Amino acid sequence: MSTTTLLAGCAGADDHANPLLSDWKTPYGVPPFEKIRLEHYRPAVERLIVDGHRAVNDITTNTDEATFENTVVALEFAQQPLERVLNVFYNLNSAETSDAMQSLAMELSPMLTDFSNDIMLNERLFRRVKSVYDEAEVSGFAGMATEQRTLLVETYKSFVRSGANLTPEQKSEYRAITGELSQLVLRFEQNVLAATNKWQLCLTDEAELAGLPESVRESAAAEAEAAGKKGWLFTLHAPSYVPFMTYSARRDLRERMYRAYNSRAFGGEHDNRSVVVRIADLRLRLANLLGYATFADYVLEERMAGTVARVNALLDELLAKTKPYAEKEIAGIREYAAAQGLEGGLMPWDWAYYTEKYKAATYDLDDEMTRPYFRLERVQEAMFMLAGRLYGLTFEENKDIPAYHPDVRAFEVYDDPERGGDGSPMAILYIDYFPRPGKQGGAWMTSYRQAYVDPQSGEQVIPVVSLVCNFTKPAGKRPSLLSFNEVTTIFHEFGHGLHGMIGRGSYPSQTGTNVRRDFVELPSQIMENWVSEKEFLDLWAAHYETGEKMPAGMIDKIEATKRYLAAYACVRQLQFGICDMAWHTVSEPLDTSCDVAAFEREAVSRTQVMPPVEGTCFSTGFGHIFGGGYAAGYYSYKWAEVLEADAFALFKLNGIFDERTARSFREHILTPGGSQHPMILFRQFAGHEPTVGPLLEKMGIPEE
Repeated sequence: MSTTTLLAGCAGADDHANPLLSDWKTPYGVPPFEKIRLEHYRPAVERLIVDGHRAVNDITTNTDEATFENTVVALEFAQQPLERVLNVFYNLNSAETSDAMQSLAMELSPMLTDFSNDIMLNERLFRRVKSVYDEAEVSGFAGMATEQRTLLVETYKSFVRSGANLTPEQKSEYRAITGELSQLVLRFEQNVLAATNKWQLCLTDEAELAGLPESVRESAAAEAEAAGKKGWLFTLHAPSYVPFMTYSARRDLRERMYRAYNSRAFGGEHDNRSVVVRIADLRLRLANLLGYATFADYVLEERMAGTVARVNALLDELLAKTKPYAEKEIAGIREYAAAQGLEGGLMPWDWAYYTEKYKAATYDLDDEMTRPYFRLERVQEAMFMLAGRLYGLTFEENKDIPAYHPDVRAFEVYDDPERGGDGSPMAILYIDYFPRPGKQGGAWMTSYRQAYVDPQSGEQVIPVVSLVCNFTKPAGKRPSLLSFNEVTTIFHEFGHGLHGMIGRGSYPSQTGTNVRRDFVELPSQIMENWVSEKEFLDLWAAHYETGEKMPAGMIDKIEATKRYLAAYACVRQLQFGICDMAWHTVSEPLDTSCDVAAFEREAVSRTQVMPPVEGTCFSTGFGHIFGGGYAAGYYSYKWAEVLEADAFALFKLNGIFDERTARSFREHILTPGGSQHPMILFRQFAGHEPTVGPLLEKMGIPEE
């Protein structure tokens, strides 16, 4: 039964006035954003929860013998009407939120957790799923396609991992834990956003702008004007914070900014300390209830890495091999800063400032030199061009496709017939570039709809993908010019987008980025490599005013800086990963009076290569692990770096635009989604299991 059929079958007399409960008669069935109001969400969710219960009841009361189609597939698609509404709600709660929307998220959270638990703890439903699984296992899954087998196994395991085998008393405890966790995660995110938005640095004396480039000053002036203030306004959002820390010659102001950013939600009105401790404690209780020693053991069972020991071995190996080089890099910057007149020793708020100055002095290169060659529109053209050369994709903007904000652009994505496509649209892509008060910081890719095959019509339903960033908006006659890091960021997210757009399969829970968490970063991180390749930059990087190509000498300098501070950057990422593992490998309940900052300092002490700063604590703002889906999974970024370095080595060997290599990457990595174990997919592409050698070589560190 299709999503449309399910909706049509359940619509009541008042439902047609609610766009979330109607058939979306929009181009490609995208959400009708202009019709959706905040008051539509709750009644839609309530209605679709009722319908979801009805659909599950239809499965459990079916008198026919349980089969893959009438039980597992039926369950997969029974949840799609609710999923399409929740995709809209939660995506906008990150990209276009409000206080009222965040309050509604808190109200919906327990309802949705209860509904999920009602399904996963439904004994009759589990018996049917288990019956199908047991029979298939006995036969060796004979006659089942790979994606069918994967869906069956993952469905069965999801029940077991969600408490299906627990006693009634334990199930009650499971419900209580998951219900509270869902609320705490939302509260954590809301506190971080509120703390980020609240802090501002408004400067009125031009002397306080010493060192800041004109582009940064213009943006800060525009921020102040938009806020109804005089002077220049700086915030903790990345487009403001990063350039300020990089260029401001005022060390006192850099320190203020650093301390504010690194103590977000650490005390004060939006304090996350007790939230962090409670989340860690509840996750441990959940894992123990399901038979695991720690939450990390529970999580990693379903990751490519597989075990805590394997993750720790990776983190330890990389730390041992990179920390000595990181310390040498820091010593070099410390010596340089002292020669420049820095007194009192190099502190974290000095790092971006002096490393940028050192890079400019050593390589005659800094962000302000390259920024004019990275006009946002030109960068977008380059992304699309690369997707065309590698995978045969073309992009056409369609302004008739509804979007959720005037800044958002919508594109139809086509598969070139000359590269095997049929010429029909294969995806819809939204891109949302600029910061707003209602948008979370950072950058991310998300989906409004996964690809799947409609089980009733047999037609392919194309995915709807969104890239969300926070780049500096155009100011006056000056366009949006990106830093090199921002260019890298958008290519990273575009890699996720390609995974979502190219992914294909019959079942939405297996397509696109629905893969194991430590595999999902491979398609994104590999895309970063092209940004610093001379052969690629030479095709498109041009000055926004003169149109002149980026000078060959400048491209050579970009290539030369690829390894600049690579060891330090690696250790910094390892610090986050090790902190994450510390929070999620606790094996005893945490005391409610647990000192979050002290716990963090002890956990990361062996990674410390810069002086620790009293009064700061990154855990309370560590959204990836306490707000997002990277709990016991932040190591995934380093794991994926190992994968992408190994994979990109094949592109380097055969040519960075080699069609055969790109076709293999598309076929074995991007298209299958989560239909197969990622190690199988990686071996199919690379011909071997991944090793750390290519990553160390990429960083300029000899492998002993």
